[in-house]
Amino acid sequence: MIYYHLTAQSTNKKTGPIPVSTTARGTCPDACPLKSGGCYADDYHLSMHWDKVTAGNPRGINLAEFSAKIAALPEGQLWRHNQAGDLPGLGDAVDVGALNQLVAANTGKCGFTYTHKPLAAQRERDAIADANRRGFTVNLSANNPEHADRLADLDIAPVATILPSDQLTNTTTPAGRPIVICPAISRDGVTCKTCKLCSKTNRPIIGFPAHGTKAKAASAIASRA
Repeated sequence: MIYYHLTAQSTNKKTGPIPVSTTARGTCPDACPLKSGGCYADDYHLSMHWDKVTAGNPRGINLAEFSAKIAALPEGQLWRHNQAGDLPGLGDAVDVGALNQLVAANTGKCGFTYTHKPLAAQRERDAIADANRRGFTVNLSANNPEHADRLADLDIAPVATILPSDQLTNTTTPAGRPIVICPAISRDGVTCKTCKLCSKTNRPIIGFPAHGTKAKAASAIASRA
């Protein structure tokens, strides 16, 4: 069973006071290099919450209950899916049916998320493209700018990438695509609630300099060619 949790109002200063969700650890793909070290979600307090959601009741709820909570959000509500965890499906796989259920629940809302799933199957890629068309923004997460180019070439979803921790200004990918540093990092007083850039599909690649207690490991991954 994959469990979910919805926090009605985040206290994260970069996210701002919007709803955020957490999904069980088993959804994180083995293909993600951060899984073995470097994931910001393994910072102390979030990691403990993540473990409790993964374990299920009373903190974790099933997909039907979670979808009902999303459907009940106010019209136009911005919310972030997965401050920890990935799209439905264990490991590298995407559970397309479960993803479609989330997309339907998000109708009229403004949900956005990120995925490190490798999307090896065409049906998974088609489901990601469909989710974005239907208003549930799924960002493809790249390990570095070169990887970001490969994901952008799929032409199915917007792309975000990890950057070395000292890359704090806008830059470009090897193919020349612009990378805009997350405004919540580059500008004071900006949060996900006020920015909303990650919820938009027609925009440049967004760069996230490695941060948190795992920043050194994440920065090393982002520096690989």
